[in-house]
Amino acid sequence: MKPVYGIWLRNNFRLQDQPVIQKAIEAARTNDGTIIVFFHLHPYFLKKIHLHHDYFFQTLERFRKDCQEDSIRVHIIYGENEEAFTTLTKEIPSLEAVFHLEDFTPFGRDRDEEVSIFLHSKGIETVALRGSHIHHPEEVLKDDGSPYQVFTPYYRQWAKQTKPSVVETNIKELISRQEDVKAIDGQGEKHFENDVLKRCTMNWNALGESFARERLETFLDEGLINYEEWRDRPDCKGTSRLSPYIKTGTLSVRTIFHTVHDRIESAGKGAETYLKELAWRDFYAMIYSFYPQTKDQEYQEKYRSISWNTDAELLEKWKKGETGFPIVDAGMRQLQSIGWMHNRLRMITASFLTKDYQIDWREGEKYFSEKLIDYDEASNIGGWQWAASVGTDAVPYFRVFNPTRQSERFDKDGRFIKKYVRELAHVPEKYIHEPMKMPKNVQADSQCSIGEDYPEPTVDHGLQRKRAIALFKGENE
Repeated sequence: MKPVYGIWLRNNFRLQDQPVIQKAIEAARTNDGTIIVFFHLHPYFLKKIHLHHDYFFQTLERFRKDCQEDSIRVHIIYGENEEAFTTLTKEIPSLEAVFHLEDFTPFGRDRDEEVSIFLHSKGIETVALRGSHIHHPEEVLKDDGSPYQVFTPYYRQWAKQTKPSVVETNIKELISRQEDVKAIDGQGEKHFENDVLKRCTMNWNALGESFARERLETFLDEGLINYEEWRDRPDCKGTSRLSPYIKTGTLSVRTIFHTVHDRIESAGKGAETYLKELAWRDFYAMIYSFYPQTKDQEYQEKYRSISWNTDAELLEKWKKGETGFPIVDAGMRQLQSIGWMHNRLRMITASFLTKDYQIDWREGEKYFSEKLIDYDEASNIGGWQWAASVGTDAVPYFRVFNPTRQSERFDKDGRFIKKYVRELAHVPEKYIHEPMKMPKNVQADSQCSIGEDYPEPTVDHGLQRKRAIALFKGENE
């Protein structure tokens, strides 16, 4: 009986630049073995299908169909860790090794340890490979081996490091070495197809690896050169919009790095700025890897006893985009609508929740985890703690984003606001950032009665800024 080598997919739904596939191929070639490709469907992620999960599972299904067209079968195994992998080992008794990408999240680490112990007890090797980030969390450290706490020195060291090259994946050999086996877990696949996918209701455009590569080429040709100038403007296509593909692994971050780096000479500052964003992703992965407790705890110990506001009504207004501050509401409604939010708006809406409403950053992080189709645990936690002034290298607590000034600066004409806050569609540009200042006759002409069609500001920003600073200083009002 030939040895079988398993490719365990996580957030890596692609065939190109895929180290897990290539390493399994090499092992199978060396030992004249065969290969199976599978995804472990864990009940933990099925409690409720939020936008984030909807996009993820539909991407998985798109990948399965694309692979099927290439005569590659992607199996589904379902259940708690031991249950699912017991099924796998029973159906594939000659399983020799399982290859997978490393996972630095607390859930992923615990799962991988449990699965490894189980498989090792049966004489099956597990091989964790690098490939989700450009640099592993332990690759870019201080001279004494400790992690950086501030991004700028981290980035200087990160930029000096030799970047991993793109892996050439032999797809033809993968096809030829597939283990000839029907569904490993027939019930698990039926559960995925007949239950999980039916709970996914969104109609996503441009799913999968081929669309990801098209999006990358479009950005390189049309957006990269202007990235530095346009990236903060939600009213234009100034960002790459590659983050959902990075999240699901339909596009390798290494591929992105090298294709962008190759354009530095022609794209200049735009390319350099974009590469720095990739470094931020690695930075937050490093921080989360060394400090996993930051999922639920402020990185800065001195702010762990803050008495956050627990007003459920205000939290709900923020979620629905009914705060009375147009740029905040537009950002939150974009999130509800497409499961994605422009990065500048992520900062604005996070600052508003934590500084204007003084509501716990964990509430915002949780909501984003449900809605964002590009949800990256480390980056999202890092971003929220940055905005809330409680994280590593965070914005100072006394720097409170003024939502009106942010709106005037980054959506000058109000085009983005009007796209997502339809009540303000006919409001004159003069009042779009502060519609509460419209005289009654202008409100009538604009078909927007403040307090009825669109809410009045739910808080006084000037007053709340003072309260936020007092909160962080531990002062009584």
